[in-house]
Amino acid sequence: MSKLKNFLVGAALVAMPFSGALVHSAHAAVSSGDIEGNLDAVGGSSGLGQQELDQTLGLLINVLLGLLGIIFLVLVIYAGFLWMTAGGDEKKVAKAKSIIITAVIGLVILLSAYAISTFVLDQLITATGSGN
Repeated sequence: MSKLKNFLVGAALVAMPFSGALVHSAHAAVSSGDIEGNLDAVGGSSGLGQQELDQTLGLLINVLLGLLGIIFLVLVIYAGFLWMTAGGDEKKVAKAKSIIITAVIGLVILLSAYAISTFVLDQLITATGSGN
């Protein structure tokens, strides 16, 4: 294994001076206008959105936080159902209370994450000037 590693490192060191010539000739073959035109054509046919990165990240974060909010709601409803159907069984009541407490702690973390991400994204938008 060591011989193979030494061979690969040696081959990379020998090939390194020649790699610049290959990149330079490939770069010279295409003008910058052609590159931009080709990138626009690929971008248009890809079906991807034309939004800025900060807007896409904001949308993604809002969707994820919305899904976590739905999970919180389901947990609270489940815990309430457990509590209401406990029939005096202290173990079921304790389990329901535990679920509600952990769900509320999760909600606090969720709201904190939303506030932090909103603040950071607003600062990024302001700093980059993409909000204009």
